Amino acid sequence: MGAGAWGTAIAKLLSEKGEVVTLWCREPEVAASIQSHHVNDTFLPGAPLPDSLVATAELAAAVDGTELIVLAVPSQHLRSVVAGFASYVDRGQRFVSATKGIEERSLLTMSAVVGDVLSFNPDLTVISGPTFAKEVSRGEPTALVAASVAETSATAVQSRLATRAFRVYTQDDVVGVELGGALKNVIALAVGVAAGLGFGHNPKAALMARGLKEIERLAEAMGGKRSTLSGLAGVGDLVLTCTGELSRNRTVGVALGEGERIDDILGSMQQVAEGVGTTHAAAALARRHGVDMPIALHMERLLTGEITAEQAVEDLLARPLGAE
Repeated sequence: MGAGAWGTAIAKLLSEKGEVVTLWCREPEVAASIQSHHVNDTFLPGAPLPDSLVATAELAAAVDGTELIVLAVPSQHLRSVVAGFASYVDRGQRFVSATKGIEERSLLTMSAVVGDVLSFNPDLTVISGPTFAKEVSRGEPTALVAASVAETSATAVQSRLATRAFRVYTQDDVVGVELGGALKNVIALAVGVAAGLGFGHNPKAALMARGLKEIERLAEAMGGKRSTLSGLAGVGDLVLTCTGELSRNRTVGVALGEGERIDDILGSMQQVAEGVGTTHAAAALARRHGVDMPIALHMERLLTGEITAEQAVEDLLARPLGAE
């Protein structure tokens, strides 16, 4: 469900494993193009898709009777998509959330959004980790985690997704895995801002290290485990998103640091930078749980135009000194 770069890459991987795969596309023209040319020229150009992969813009056709439903739509649209197919699914189907984000309006994680919409308690596993879609589509070695409160669900998804190059580990800390995948985008924005301001490696490394502490604090306050954030869904994904040139969130941050307006930046992008909406959600959650998250709070002020990138740096450096 979702024919962006990540959804298409997962569909390609599963189809190449020999699975019968249907890829749901929000845009009918994208589905038609995939059916005709076996490539997603809009969101994952240059990655040939198996002839057996079926693309459709019809929700019912995508989910009705399937064994496994992989959700890979942008976080702020997940609720409407799940609501659209809710009447066609049942508790006998297994769900996988591959979306990284927090719903801005409700402050719910993606698994909680799915559970909030469906009329039954779904068998749901979350996957997250350092995964650039383009590299996955090329078959490059990749490792990530599958997290579920039910060990049997996590291991079932592990075996269904894993290939020789796509290594899947299991986890039971759903909260930690989801928050790690969502909040690293906020820190990637900040690291991008530092790059846009012309800074070198020192401030970027500091932002990543201190940003990880912010993620850990919020995850623990919401019932997650700090130890989870030392793994693939935490520091692994954080390093990738903060340093990789394919990172959309880092790219947005760079443009912000160079003085561009957020509306202009997002208007020029074809795909979604999840960190923008997640920043507002993260700041709200920090206030709700009384968690100290200065980087996230300053990024919120920067995105709303309350302060400039230079002012954000000055304010962070002016914070009282303390113990690590």
